[in-house]
Amino acid sequence: MPETFDLDTLREALAHHLPVNASELKLWRIPTGKFNATYSVDGAEKPLILRVAPPDDAGFVFYERNMMAQEPEIHALIRSRTSVPVPDILAYDKTREVVGRDFLIMERLPGRPLSDLDDLTPDLHNRILFQVGQALREIHGITADEYGYLGAHHPMKPQLDWLDAFFIMWNSMISDIVDCGRYDEKESRMMRGLLDSNLQYFTRKTPSMLLHMDVWSQNILIDDEGNLTGLIDLDRALWGDPEIEFAILDYCGISEPAFWRGYGQERDTSIEAQRRNLFYLMYEIQKYIVIRQLRQNDAKGALRYKAQAMELAEQLM
Repeated sequence: MPETFDLDTLREALAHHLPVNASELKLWRIPTGKFNATYSVDGAEKPLILRVAPPDDAGFVFYERNMMAQEPEIHALIRSRTSVPVPDILAYDKTREVVGRDFLIMERLPGRPLSDLDDLTPDLHNRILFQVGQALREIHGITADEYGYLGAHHPMKPQLDWLDAFFIMWNSMISDIVDCGRYDEKESRMMRGLLDSNLQYFTRKTPSMLLHMDVWSQNILIDDEGNLTGLIDLDRALWGDPEIEFAILDYCGISEPAFWRGYGQERDTSIEAQRRNLFYLMYEIQKYIVIRQLRQNDAKGALRYKAQAMELAEQLM
């Protein structure tokens, strides 16, 4: 069952940061939130979103713990350096004095998730993907001097090159899967050794780009005319090789020709890039082993994702 909160407590949390009458605020739960508890809020000066972090013992992939902390800086960067529509974050509260959890208050952007639109024509669908490509190209234009999860949640030490960053990320993911009981010692050695024997494919120089890492239909907001009105949920943001973003776009069905026309840059299709793509796809799939096992108590689901990861691993042996 989705976690719920006392609405009067949430009203008090909102009133703590905004010039509002708490009794006049209307809140309703957005059921699509899979990590945070998310509420729409009316009754303030403008429509709002309230997002409440999960409990500390919910069960996390290594980079998920406290990842809400990086969103204010990420949103501010994108809003100041691009034209991409992301919400203005009005408050980030980590005191836990009112709700007992970290929470964010942000503006509610117009539009509906692409996942809610079932009657799109092919032309309109392509128009939307074209705009997503344009938006992601702008976000990727924001760069840093270091690589990895650089946000305020500090899940890893920043690295000076992508190879070292991805090595830490990959091995941290494997450790998480071992800890939740879904890789034994032999499987762990195999998965770690797989990257060790393919490190040469990650030595090329690539700028450290800001990567969204969660672009799928639920996080793409569209108005009735098919205009992109929001690219949301940036808490998984990462700095590094854009090819890892492309692997997620493949997985989520976003990287169609219209997307690439909007992105405005041809994709590397070399053998080397294809091998990197397999690792990046495995990195994405393996997170669901942990999520299914620990957060959703779904052992069968965890094993299905494990089987997918093992099938991909065989292609690299």
